[in-house]
Amino acid sequence: MSLLLPGQEKRHVEMTQAAKVAVVGAGIMGSAIATRLIETGQAVMVFDLDKAKIAALTAKGAAAAASVAEATRASSFVILSLNHADIVRSVVFGDGGVAAAASPDKLLIDMSSIDPVDTAQMAKKLSAETGMKWLDCPLSGGVPGALAGRLTVMAGGEAADFEHARTVMRHLCANYTLMGPSGAGQTTKLINQLFCAVLFQAVAEAVKLAEAGGVDPKAIPEALKGGRADSSIMQEFMAKFAARDFSATGRIDNMLKDLDSLQAFALKTKTPMPMTGQVVEIHRLLCAAGLGPKDSAEMMRLLDGTTS
Repeated sequence: MSLLLPGQEKRHVEMTQAAKVAVVGAGIMGSAIATRLIETGQAVMVFDLDKAKIAALTAKGAAAAASVAEATRASSFVILSLNHADIVRSVVFGDGGVAAAASPDKLLIDMSSIDPVDTAQMAKKLSAETGMKWLDCPLSGGVPGALAGRLTVMAGGEAADFEHARTVMRHLCANYTLMGPSGAGQTTKLINQLFCAVLFQAVAEAVKLAEAGGVDPKAIPEALKGGRADSSIMQEFMAKFAARDFSATGRIDNMLKDLDSLQAFALKTKTPMPMTGQVVEIHRLLCAAGLGPKDSAEMMRLLDGTTS
């Protein structure tokens, strides 16, 4: 006898069966997402223009698609992990794209970080033209979070689609929240990036001030733990910045991309962002100094006067 309540049986079957998932975009994050889904037993098909990236994932158990349309046709869920809105638009609506094989029984899950207005417009267009729904699901937690299934994901879209996507997202997320209609997830990601960028700069400046005052900056996180100034960024990165440990945990130019999107959205909505504006320009200075592909710890080089 089933212990499930009426109406729960279908969802239980969906949650226990392997999901058919296409992952389009096999960059650093897309590869981590695909790897996690493969490891949790999902039926994963991947597409990327870089054949070496596809080969690395097929070696782990993914199937390779010859086109985005083929990946979409074979899957119930299509995850996008792409760099910006123009690429997302091309992948969805271009020749051989998602829309060419879309249908109302499929769901697009966009885990890229792109403009909220662009997201809402594209979601409306895809639904109107094909019946396929769109859930924006930008993430925080990076590669380690994806591989461990511990991502934080802020979603935008319809509640029914948000719940349907749990079939896949439960393997990737520790924190999965519906923030509102289409585009709301992307707006929340911009807010996440605002906090991260400002706090990275604050950590860098705090390290310099501690050093100038004869205080070991590596002792600061423990001393301030549990107080109002505490944050996961301070706990994770202050010792790294103090040690001038420039090992890669993220890219400055990727952060600048998100900050440029944030500023563009702020202009559209006439939202004043004075502090964020200064941090954006600091990131632009770092990129101009050739440090764009490097880790955020490179902020220390700017404050140390060693960027040249």
